Amino acid sequence: MSATLYREAALTDARSDRLRVPVSVLVEDGRISRIRPAGDEGELPRDCEIVEAGGTTIVPGLVDGHNHVTLPGGSHWIADGERPTEWLLEAAEHNGELLHRAGVRWIRDVGAVRRRDGDRERALSLGVRERWRGRRDRPVIRAAGTWLTASTTLPPGLAVEAGDADALVAAALGQLDDGADLVKLYLDGPDKDVAPWTPSEVRRVVDAVHARGATVTAHATGLANTAAAAAGRVDCIEHGFELDADVAAAMAAHGTRLVTTMAVLKSWLSFGTTTTLERFTGEANRTRIRDRLERAKESARLAHAAGVRMAGGTDAGGGSVRANHLPWEVETLVEAGLQPWEALACVTWRGGELLGEPDAGVLREGGPAGFFLVHGDPTVDPSALWRVWRVA
Repeated sequence: MSATLYREAALTDARSDRLRVPVSVLVEDGRISRIRPAGDEGELPRDCEIVEAGGTTIVPGLVDGHNHVTLPGGSHWIADGERPTEWLLEAAEHNGELLHRAGVRWIRDVGAVRRRDGDRERALSLGVRERWRGRRDRPVIRAAGTWLTASTTLPPGLAVEAGDADALVAAALGQLDDGADLVKLYLDGPDKDVAPWTPSEVRRVVDAVHARGATVTAHATGLANTAAAAAGRVDCIEHGFELDADVAAAMAAHGTRLVTTMAVLKSWLSFGTTTTLERFTGEANRTRIRDRLERAKESARLAHAAGVRMAGGTDAGGGSVRANHLPWEVETLVEAGLQPWEALACVTWRGGELLGEPDAGVLREGGPAGFFLVHGDPTVDPSALWRVWRVA
């Protein structure tokens, strides 16, 4: 039996701005056996390792609600989907190491290319999920399989395309047959102002997937697409860069969650000086990106005010952000009007609710030791999440 005591730290459960100070947390064989005030630790196991944690804060393991683990991100994130299978699987292993070191212990992978991996052809994320199962140095994955799109929406080879509503339902059930944990609809279409599927067609997919005990999430950025997703009663909307009060109210009424990925737009702004790519450089393009970011923040404010249950994600790989950049999204949620502890909740226990994992993002006696320690107080200063000192 291995045992480690983390002594005299602060602790947050991300449910308020109040820290417990000081506490000592005993971990035995990967599970939390005690959380007690420092000075009341009780008898310790023989050969217990003592970690002097004074001045740090114990934070529940992070949940990245929107990730693409087989892709590396960066300014060429779309083209990377055409890379050889072995390259993508190596990228996943590199991302797994980055995630672990950043304190991210659970991820929700919402899209991977479909390739042969071993003796099966399916989304690469599903094989990664299975190979990482039970590893303490890798996050737990819940995977959606491959993007489901209307024809000609994404570059060839990235997604499973459907030409009509019947094909869309069949494609969704096919993802579940492959072993996906949930289904991902791509509701942006060739015309950004027109949703490629009607609310009734979306609802057909939702009903069919629910009948199989799984959930449906929808990539939707523009207002027409978020409105179609909400009216179709999907379980979650990804990105949601353009919501209005009516869409936010419908989401709250139907229990549709929102996973924000606003840091992607911040990364695009950084590319304006670190790349020479035309879509990111020049004042006109930078203004367009800044305007879109402000619109996304306003949408997050509307959702929060309406009572929509929110989680946060990076869009790492499927977007330009990197695997270990989840604190960037927390900072952006605070800029959108959430209190720092509320933003932290979006990437801890609320992310666990999104995954249907009661232990994800939660600290409790008897639960997994999926926590990490940072320098600073993330309930008032989200930048503390960048200052990871140790991962349990």
